[in-house]
Amino acid sequence: MGFARACSVALVGVDGVVVEVQADLEPGVATFALVGLPDKTLVESRDRVRAAVVNSGAAWPQKKLTVGLSPASVPKGGAGFDLAVAAAVLGAAEVVDPKVIADLVLIGELGLDGRVRPVRGILPAVLAAAEAGYRQVVVPQQCAAEAMLVPDVSVLGVRSLRQLIAVLTDGEVPEEDPPDPPGRPDPMLAGLVVPGAGLGTGVARDGDGRDFPDLADVAGQHAARRALEVAAAGGHHLFLSGPPGAGKTMLAERIPWILPPLTRQDSLEVTAVHSVAGILPPGEPLVARPPYCAPHHSATMQSLVGGGAGVARPGAVSLAHRGVLFLDEAAEFSTKALDALRQPLEAGHVVIARAAGVVRLPARFLMVLAANPCPCGRHTLHGTGCDCPASVVRRYQARLSGPLLDRVDLRVEVEPVTRSDLLGRGGRGEATMVVAARVREARDRAAARLDGTPWRLNAEVPGHELRTRWPAEAGALAQAERDLERGLLTARGLDRVLRVAWTVADLRSRDRPDALDVAVALELRTGIARGASAHLDAAS
Repeated sequence: MGFARACSVALVGVDGVVVEVQADLEPGVATFALVGLPDKTLVESRDRVRAAVVNSGAAWPQKKLTVGLSPASVPKGGAGFDLAVAAAVLGAAEVVDPKVIADLVLIGELGLDGRVRPVRGILPAVLAAAEAGYRQVVVPQQCAAEAMLVPDVSVLGVRSLRQLIAVLTDGEVPEEDPPDPPGRPDPMLAGLVVPGAGLGTGVARDGDGRDFPDLADVAGQHAARRALEVAAAGGHHLFLSGPPGAGKTMLAERIPWILPPLTRQDSLEVTAVHSVAGILPPGEPLVARPPYCAPHHSATMQSLVGGGAGVARPGAVSLAHRGVLFLDEAAEFSTKALDALRQPLEAGHVVIARAAGVVRLPARFLMVLAANPCPCGRHTLHGTGCDCPASVVRRYQARLSGPLLDRVDLRVEVEPVTRSDLLGRGGRGEATMVVAARVREARDRAAARLDGTPWRLNAEVPGHELRTRWPAEAGALAQAERDLERGLLTARGLDRVLRVAWTVADLRSRDRPDALDVAVALELRTGIARGASAHLDAAS
């Protein structure tokens, strides 16, 4: 009788649970039983592991074999357990020393020929192993760079089971031939990227500048530019309303480039989500720029907030974590799907309950909504003949519910581009890098003020803290208080006006918001012109 154990990791959302893989050999008819709540993919590992062991030159034990996955109450799925199962079986058969693999975490899929194939979710799996106290992990060689992002963990990347056996037995490690001639894609990476899983997700990358969207390309739109800068500096949600062709989409596509690069901790969080979702680009183990996610308006509620059969998968709100979620043609989205965003907008995460378990996914994103004022898009234009009846216009605008819009800090009316602006006679606007520098300075001021608190951006600070711990100048909120009494603002709206005022003050390098900062915040919140923007331009 032989017994051995190794370890692997089961992922529940983006959180991992270390699983002990135990192999027991007993005299009897040669069978292979796999227990411990495995799914269909994991049950099929019996055939993959047997073929991989035989084709790697090792003898398959002709005894009664039982492999148990503990804890048995945790659902386990995917092919990432293959390597641990193979190691445990070889340890029980005394091909390798059971003591060597007892505290080793192994993650990877096995091909029938013994090659180790990469799997999704390596980074969150290794993070979970490190948090549980494990310091040695074995992963597919193609995923070694991703696993090495976790500090204080020794990572061994292998291309085949033969190489792993040689390392564990102190033998000569065989060289594996390259899978294909140079220049051809590696078929082993096919399982890492799932087609269609990205929901319009793109990650801004620093390259040679060919794909760099510049704010200077947007003609006119002075008010919308200011709103973009305020949104990026404070993490405020933004609603752009205007006729077709005014530049709403162009403005939204440029927001990721005026956001600062991700911090190390943010990069690890974003990379973990993208790795689990299968949209992490091969060869780029760490996401350094804020992600940009723009799902089509036909997206379902599950695709936005997460879901699916079995254990829930990340949705658009999680794929846009620490980045931008852009909902173009927002009024065309399902009302049920839009209202499902209200909870993650407030909490910064989404909790999804399914029969297979409860998953908590990160969802701290900057939301940008863009919509036409009516189905034909000409309702706000003069002399163009909007054909939509008043009831149709009201019904169309009501698709964006009041509770959802109440969580949006900035609401801007995007005007049609004038001829002088379009032809360049009005002068070019500021470039992205100029605006990005001001945004970075404003965020640094906010970070210094919020140091030692659980918040990092003005949009995250509770209103009570702003009113008591960091009050505005005396009398600065008088106009906002009058709007609250007149019903133009809700209590949540007043708090959000104060948050935006702090961001405007940070952009102006002021220690506290004054009446002008609050007036600008009110204009951006209510869409009612109060002349504050003109005074702000004159003061600048």
